[in-house]
Amino acid sequence: MEQPFIATPKRTKEILNKYHFTFKKSLGQNFLVDVNILENIIHHAGIDKTSSVIEIGPGIGALTEQLLRHAKHVVAFEVDQRLLPVLGDTLSPYDNLTLIHEDILKADVGRIIHDVFGDQEQVDIVANLPYYITTPILMKLLQEKLPIRSLTIMIQKEVAKRMAAEPNSKSYGSLSIAVQYYTEASVVMNVPKTVFMPQPNVDSGVLHLKVREKPPVDVHDETLFFELIRASFGERRKTLLNNLSRHYKDVYTKEEMTAKLQAIDIDPRRRGESLSMEEFAQLANMFAAE
Repeated sequence: MEQPFIATPKRTKEILNKYHFTFKKSLGQNFLVDVNILENIIHHAGIDKTSSVIEIGPGIGALTEQLLRHAKHVVAFEVDQRLLPVLGDTLSPYDNLTLIHEDILKADVGRIIHDVFGDQEQVDIVANLPYYITTPILMKLLQEKLPIRSLTIMIQKEVAKRMAAEPNSKSYGSLSIAVQYYTEASVVMNVPKTVFMPQPNVDSGVLHLKVREKPPVDVHDETLFFELIRASFGERRKTLLNNLSRHYKDVYTKEEMTAKLQAIDIDPRRRGESLSMEEFAQLANMFAAE
């Protein structure tokens, strides 16, 4: 008799009891127990039998199992050593899995993609990311310029909204611009906290990120561009002039900063959240030209 899917409350409890598994809060472990939601995530990710997939934090294998059913091959990174024998058991029916016991933040992901998938492959990332480490993982994957076609990630709902936010909205900030510089971002699903074990404190959102072939703006110095953006959102309630003057106080006077902003038709009284990515690029390129 075939085993029922992992992503049910009954089977999840059986697996946890069998291995006397206890959740580590420090690793943000919350396991999904709803197969329909997993099917939906895979649909939004566009995964089919031609897809090469990377998963981060497979847990006991609920999402991994569904990915293995739909994809050509899955590489799963799991940092918690206690879960390796569990995954070896729950995913034993599948031969299209490469399980790697490593922290994704320390891994040479480019080399692993080359070794497992070869040089011709574009990979898709599908993951239920721990809330506490979402942004570092995402920025590592995007900034390393890996052969990634898309990322479909389940994260804290508010963070998903921030990453996909438009200018002049409450959620828009430096994270929105950083993510949208590399990808086209959209929130494709909301996921209630009730479908997790243990239940987290907040709802989740599924964010689909289609990696851009090239950024939407031409920036002469990316490091300066992102530094300038972070400075502009230093204190949200303050004007652009106040935030930038404070950050660059050792370089420019307030009068000089005012003149710089006015030179490219940006009102110094505006706030960071009102500037588009194009305006930030214009500002950064003016700074870079000095």
